[in-house]
Amino acid sequence: MRTTTSAFPWSQVKWRFKEEQRIQTLDLALKILVPLILSACLIVSLKVGSFSGYLQLLSRQSFGSPLMALGAGFTLAYLAFQLVRTVLWWRYKSYPLPPGPLPRVTVIIPAYNEGAMVEKSIYAAVASDYPADRLEIICIDDGSKDDTWVYIDRARRLYPKLIKAIRFPKNRGKKEGLYAGFTRGKGEYFVTIDSDSVITPDTVRQVIAPMLHDPQIGAVAGNVKVYNRSRSVMARMLAVRFVLAFDFLRASQSMYGCVTCTPGALSAYRAAALKPVLKQWRTQTFMGLPANIGEDRALTNFVLRQGYHTSYQRSALVHTMVPETYKGLCRMYLRWDRSNFRENWVQLKFILSKYRTKHRLLPIIDFFMTQIEFPLTYLFLGMLLISFWLYPIVMVKFLAGLGVFTLVWMYYYIHQERDMDFIYGIIYSYFAFFALHWVQPYAFITVRNDRWLTR
Repeated sequence: MRTTTSAFPWSQVKWRFKEEQRIQTLDLALKILVPLILSACLIVSLKVGSFSGYLQLLSRQSFGSPLMALGAGFTLAYLAFQLVRTVLWWRYKSYPLPPGPLPRVTVIIPAYNEGAMVEKSIYAAVASDYPADRLEIICIDDGSKDDTWVYIDRARRLYPKLIKAIRFPKNRGKKEGLYAGFTRGKGEYFVTIDSDSVITPDTVRQVIAPMLHDPQIGAVAGNVKVYNRSRSVMARMLAVRFVLAFDFLRASQSMYGCVTCTPGALSAYRAAALKPVLKQWRTQTFMGLPANIGEDRALTNFVLRQGYHTSYQRSALVHTMVPETYKGLCRMYLRWDRSNFRENWVQLKFILSKYRTKHRLLPIIDFFMTQIEFPLTYLFLGMLLISFWLYPIVMVKFLAGLGVFTLVWMYYYIHQERDMDFIYGIIYSYFAFFALHWVQPYAFITVRNDRWLTR
């Protein structure tokens, strides 16, 4: 019988191949050009101009000594606490897998308009190295308007004993999808995975390990990597950013049992820590409106204020999709920042109380350092921009200094990943300075905005 290949999308394959070649060429060029440009800026900043005019500016009354003392004091305090974080990060170790029988676990995957990606997420959970009789997977279609339900239903029919599928007639929001899984699941522990994320075979075992070792731990954050990192410069920058912002921060916070956000991409919860707070979490409001964003950060706060500790498990890996465009990135950061402002207010209400019996000092210091950083950053950013206007040479020196400081900061990335992509961390520092500084203050001004933005 004669066969035909006319239906095969060769044009798409060729386009993808050319796109990968283009990205590889750009990657090589950036890894050569960025160090050269940074070196040139450093040489120029050392050889050209002086700081005499800038020092005169700082001595003027408008830049009085109390303000500069505040900036210097905060900088020293921040660097000191960063040193403490570094020591804690260095001492951090993942919990080993415990011996003996494993508990019953429910994996929850809420999905909305995810298309074929949800199938990859489900099958990755199915392929987990976990006893089938101890595992259940609940997939929730949150009223999708595309073919998401087709993929969920197909997976359910393939694995009827393992997968339960729920379909909402209309979109209710991610919190409602999770709530349906939490209330219908029978596990002693719950693992939540985003529908655009893929776990490794041992992730379910790994992510519950801290709670099996320590009954005081109520929730665990997984190690979030970027699934689509090879597809764009934006994704590569975020891959480096995730290591620095998530692994470094959560590993250090884990040492004193106060990881402030167990992320939607991958987290695990002790059922006993969830059941008492589920209704409060589901009906939570902010400024009189339902709180429909930041459900992961909110749930972490509910677990913490019961007195439980929250931990991080570096060996529990998940790879998640990230935005590949500037618009998509800004929307993601706006949602995150609005959620953080809201939940920081919630955390303030219990962080100084006797909500836990030990390890209370470092969470307090961490909390207030983070809160003070926001207003001071934008106060001194304004001063910096005025300096650029009055003495342009300061800008060259600043850009060189930013690159050098970021290069030092890249030590954490190189130590963990051991590859040349740290170059994208340097690119990200400049990108964030020029293109993302508006996001956080705008999120603060529009904190009541409850739109998901990426849906």
